[in-house]
Amino acid sequence: MRKIILMMSVSLDGFFETIDRDISWGLVDDELLGFLNGQFRGMGAFMFGRITYDVMADFWNTAAPDPDISAPMFEFAGIWREMPKFVFSRTRTQAGSNTTVIHDVVPEHIAELKAQPGGDIVLSGANVASALMRHGLIDEFRIRVNPIVLGQGRPLFEDPGVRMDLRLEGTRTFGNGVVLLHYSRKSA
Repeated sequence: MRKIILMMSVSLDGFFETIDRDISWGLVDDELLGFLNGQFRGMGAFMFGRITYDVMADFWNTAAPDPDISAPMFEFAGIWREMPKFVFSRTRTQAGSNTTVIHDVVPEHIAELKAQPGGDIVLSGANVASALMRHGLIDEFRIRVNPIVLGQGRPLFEDPGVRMDLRLEGTRTFGNGVVLLHYSRKSA
């Protein structure tokens, strides 16, 4: 069965965006993106909240033709276009190429997606992550802690209403100061 893996960046004080929705403080250089590309190549799908999907689609759908992007960015643009995507939205009826719109978090529907053959599913988006956590549907957390204190903003884990015991699977420090924390759920 496929896993759902939450992969997001946070500040040292646990915020994923500032109050005015800025995420430009997140450090993603060629070393980090090259590492992430290695992980993404083995995945089966991306899963996003609508806002995260819109930000990603706006940039990555047009990034590859840009001659000024780095090799890891060019590689990710290809991964982005080819990978099946699921976007949670109550307002959209359709999305871009290779993308399925899901209107609500229905645990049985998500369990069906997890049961399909293929690689694991990468999740990004705080609201949808909280909803999936409430239903026990996230299997792993790969959180990239950035060397910045924002002081305020939106926390990644906004009242998911659950307690979840985790097992540390590993860590990795990157040259730009980002630290990857990789956790999985402990067996019940």
